[in-house]
Amino acid sequence: MKLDFSGKTAAVTGGANGIGLAISRALASAGASVWILDLASENPSEVAGSFGGRGLAVDITDWQSIDQAFTAIGNVDVVVANAGIGSPSAFCDTTADLWNRTLAVNLSGVFHTIQAAAASMKQRKGGSIVVTASTNSYDGEANLAAYNASKAGLLGLVHTAANELGPYGIRINAVCPGLIRTRLTASHFSDSGVLAAYFRHIPLGRGGEPEEVARAVAFLASDLASYITGATLLVDGGQMASKFGTWAEEDASFAGDRWTRKQ
Repeated sequence: MKLDFSGKTAAVTGGANGIGLAISRALASAGASVWILDLASENPSEVAGSFGGRGLAVDITDWQSIDQAFTAIGNVDVVVANAGIGSPSAFCDTTADLWNRTLAVNLSGVFHTIQAAAASMKQRKGGSIVVTASTNSYDGEANLAAYNASKAGLLGLVHTAANELGPYGIRINAVCPGLIRTRLTASHFSDSGVLAAYFRHIPLGRGGEPEEVARAVAFLASDLASYITGATLLVDGGQMASKFGTWAEEDASFAGDRWTRKQ
C-alpha cells in the first residue's frame, strides 16, 4: 500500500516552514495539489512554488482572511491545521497579550480553519482534516501555560468535530509531536546538555524530524486511514509512555544528539 493523493487538493496552514513545510512536501510528493496558507512574511507563494504548489498570505487570527483563502481555493479534500506559536513565560508572569495571542493562533484560528474546511467538505460529503496538537496537549510543561492550554483545547475540538462531521463523511484526527527539530526548537538542539536531560525520557533516545511528523499526518489524511476519526497519534519517540525515564549512564551513553546503549 502507498499513499496516493492524486486528484486531491490539500491546504496546509503554517505550511511555509518546519513541520508544516514537511507536510506540504509530503502531500505534494504523493500527488496532491497543495496550497500553503501562511503569513505574508513567510513567503507562502514562493515556498509552495518550489515544489509545484500554490500559496496564499493568510493571518490565522483573522477569520475573514481564512474564509477568503478557502473561497479562493474552492473544493478542498484535505486540510492540515498546523499553524501555531509558543513563547515561554512563568505561569504568574503570563500577560494578557501573550495568553490572547497564543489562543488566537493555536486554538481559535484552528477552530475556524476546521469550520471553513468543513463548510466546503460537507457539500461533497467527504474530506479529511488533521490538526497538529502536541504532547503538551497532555502534560503541564513549566513556563508554557498558554501553549499547553491551547494545545489541550485542540483535542476537545477534534473529538467534537469528529462527532458532528462524521455523518457527512468527514474525518478529523490529530497528531501530537514531541520535540521536533525545527526553526523554533533550534536552540534546544544546539545544546547537548539540554538534549541529554530531555532525551533521557524518550525511549528512542532522540528528537524527531519534521518529515517523521509529516508521514504520520499524510497517513491520517489518506484513504488508508478511512475508518479512523477522532483519534490522536503521538509522534514523540515514546516520550508519553516513559514516566520515569528510560536512559541511564550505567548502561547507555549520550553523544551528539541521542542516547545509545553501551552493549
